Amino acid sequence: MVPVKRFVSVVVLVYLLLALLFLLVPAVRNSISDLGNGTNKTEDFFHALAWIGMLVLGLQFVVENLDSALLRRSVSSQDDKINELKARLYDHQQQAIANPLPAPAPPTRFPESNVPPSPLA
Repeated sequence: MVPVKRFVSVVVLVYLLLALLFLLVPAVRNSISDLGNGTNKTEDFFHALAWIGMLVLGLQFVVENLDSALLRRSVSSQDDKINELKARLYDHQQQAIANPLPAPAPPTRFPESNVPPSPLA
C-alpha cells in the first residue's frame, strides 16, 4: 500500500506542477490551446479543466498528508505509552529485587487435642 501511496503522491505533484505551468505561463497556455481547433472555447475548456484538476488533486494531496501525519502521531503516542509501561515494570522489578518480601511462614498444625472429631468416625 505504501508504494501505491508514494506513486500517487508523485503523480499528483507532477500534475500540479504542470497545471501551474499551464496556468501561469501564457506561452504554454497558447501552445496547448492550439492543439484543438484554435477557438476561445478550447482555451477556456483547458483552463477550467486545469483549475478543477488542481483543486481536486491539491485537496487529495493535503488530505493524504494530513492522514499520514495523524497516523504517525498516533503511532508515536502508542510507542510512548509502551515505553512508559516498560519503565514502570522495570522499576517495579528493581524494587522487588532490592526489597524482597519475607518468605511466608509454613502453615501451623493444630495440636491433636484441638482437632474437631471427624463426622465419619
